[in-house]
Amino acid sequence: MKTRETKRQTNWRRWFVGLLVLNIAVIATILTFIFWPISSVNYTNDDSNDPGRSSEFIVQTTKQNINDLSNAYIDQFLEGTNHNYRLEIDEDIHLIGELPVFSTTLPLSVRFEPDVQENGDLILRQESISLGLLELPNQKIMEYLDRYLPMPPWVTVNPEEEEIYVAVTDMDIRSNFQVEVERINLEEDDLAFKIIVPYRTLGIEPAEPIE
Repeated sequence: MKTRETKRQTNWRRWFVGLLVLNIAVIATILTFIFWPISSVNYTNDDSNDPGRSSEFIVQTTKQNINDLSNAYIDQFLEGTNHNYRLEIDEDIHLIGELPVFSTTLPLSVRFEPDVQENGDLILRQESISLGLLELPNQKIMEYLDRYLPMPPWVTVNPEEEEIYVAVTDMDIRSNFQVEVERINLEEDDLAFKIIVPYRTLGIEPAEPIE
């Protein structure tokens, strides 16, 4: 017959093992969320953003990975709406969907060339565009796209410039990490992103500067 002390020790061990497993699961989930899907990860100290308070990770990936991740985000963003569009990333970035205009729905096709900005944002410069069989100026179709197609708040359609500004650095990420575009080379299938990780996000107090 187990004594009360033995039962207490057994329960303590169970709680300890359970807590350990939970911590491992949480850490694994966070790492999976941050770094999947990727091809490689390089670590560098963050000397330019906020020395001693954050670190940078350069995440290298592929067109297919970004294509899958982008469309998973779009599906969730459009959930509960009647809108439908997706991205196909290959030799360019191809937006395919349907646009509700003129009391009907017309097929939309836009091809963009990505242009990485110095601040880590991205501009998608329109190369070709069509809205069903309508013969309309590109700028007019971009205006319809801006008016009728829902976009995340960090995505801005500029009809006059015939481009879309993707403020990647303004994305609302639950982990409070910051994302910047490092480079995009679709021809070489070489895409890289910078992940800035504030130490406070991980519960690490930043070191006090040495005077």
